[in-house]
Amino acid sequence: MKLLAILFLCSRLLTSFAQEDQPQEVDCNNEDVFKAVDTALKKYNNGSNSGNQFVLYRINQVISTGDQDIFYSVKYEIKEGDCPVQSGKTWQDCDYKEAEQAATGECMATIGKRWNMEFSVTTQTCHITPAKGPVVTSQYDCHGCMYTIGTVPADFDPVLRHAIEHFNNHTGHSHLFALEDVERAQRQVVSGWNYEVTYLIQQTNCSKENFTFLTEDCKPLSNGNTSECTDHAYMDPQLRIASFSQKCQILPEEDFLSPSRRGCRGCPSEIPVDSTDMKKALNHSITKLNAENNATFYFKIEIVHRATSQVVAGSRYFIDFTARETTCSKESNKELTENCEINKLGEILRCTADVYERPWENIIESTTKCLSPGKKQLRPCVYKGPPREAGAQPTSESVAS
Repeated sequence: MKLLAILFLCSRLLTSFAQEDQPQEVDCNNEDVFKAVDTALKKYNNGSNSGNQFVLYRINQVISTGDQDIFYSVKYEIKEGDCPVQSGKTWQDCDYKEAEQAATGECMATIGKRWNMEFSVTTQTCHITPAKGPVVTSQYDCHGCMYTIGTVPADFDPVLRHAIEHFNNHTGHSHLFALEDVERAQRQVVSGWNYEVTYLIQQTNCSKENFTFLTEDCKPLSNGNTSECTDHAYMDPQLRIASFSQKCQILPEEDFLSPSRRGCRGCPSEIPVDSTDMKKALNHSITKLNAENNATFYFKIEIVHRATSQVVAGSRYFIDFTARETTCSKESNKELTENCEINKLGEILRCTADVYERPWENIIESTTKCLSPGKKQLRPCVYKGPPREAGAQPTSESVAS
């Protein structure tokens, strides 16, 4: 039966006096917020092969990171509906199941608005609690269903041990890494078990020169590197890991991380303005700026004033810099090169760049906004990188009924 209406009743109107380029709390009645959550929930439901769809119950937290029109971090609650996932209906067409028979869940999603004004889910994690009553839906006891697990059980230990050994044996880092935290875990029953797990590993004091494997003497270094990994593993009925794949990203060294970042994975943190980690992001920003503006001469980055990085499903950089006109004209030069000298009498642009990178998929996207002294308007310079499939936290409360 079609859900006749969804009414969002916000317990409080969120007001933020933060600057536009800083994370801000957003009113949960915002139409864009609903569209963003709708995109995230549909993506979650489409990822299920059987069982019932989930229906939006409550939006708990909404934060706009950077430009409100581009990036949201959302926490929301869902309840099991009465529409099967293969019914062809959307979650808006479903009613909630009876309370005692309905599974519930809480999801945290990072959602961006792409260049074509469509929303895409960068990251999403949903923790599902099965129904309290005697009836448990097929979504939780069927073969072929992927379960999100809140507390990692013992049968994940062989997978995690194999994952850490694989990382230590197949990377060129000088030291061994040990498990720091499991961020997300999923399990699927097939002829055996499929596992998907995302976790953090920390550099230890044990060098590979002196240690061939982890021992009790290997302790995490407070100023060591941290890596975030996502692994897929298949364990056959004989409890052997028959197939395995791993993707890891070394995060910036802890020397470069603020205390707030160390206690808040995924939060933006300050990095040195000369950090080599953002060199590609800077080059991409100035290349796109020169390609999109109508100036006669190329611009070159003169000063980087401030930079932050954020770990999402990849890396995100927020960079504040000054660009100045060079002596190289677009008419006589095919591109900006190292030989293009800054013209001290040329035009100056004060710019902010928001750059998203996923290096292992060769994806980079950027949005750059520049202000010329004496001009009131910002001239946006937007570039969409290669197409990608989106994968991806934050204070409001609203109820859907």
